[in-house]
Amino acid sequence: MSLTLIGWLATAVFASSYLFRRPRMLRMIQAGAALLWVIYGLAIDAVPVVVANLIVAGAALYSSFAHRRMEGSSVTPPRSESAARQEASGVGGT
Repeated sequence: MSLTLIGWLATAVFASSYLFRRPRMLRMIQAGAALLWVIYGLAIDAVPVVVANLIVAGAALYSSFAHRRMEGSSVTPPRSESAARQEASGVGGT
């Protein structure tokens, strides 16, 4: 596979990630694209490309799995300030 093809593939995968509506899927596709950019960066010996995309891939994967882990935990996510005010005033309750 030519280097140019790897670069174009990484670009296409990253751009296509915006077609996904679910945030977790978007981040997973972006992580995959970033890993393709890492391969491209290694092949052309471009350390900044490798480092930047390792950071992007790590952040995308971390945020994907950290969010999922929080969903399964017993920790209740914080309420918005407006929701807390509504609850305190009795407006919009269930």
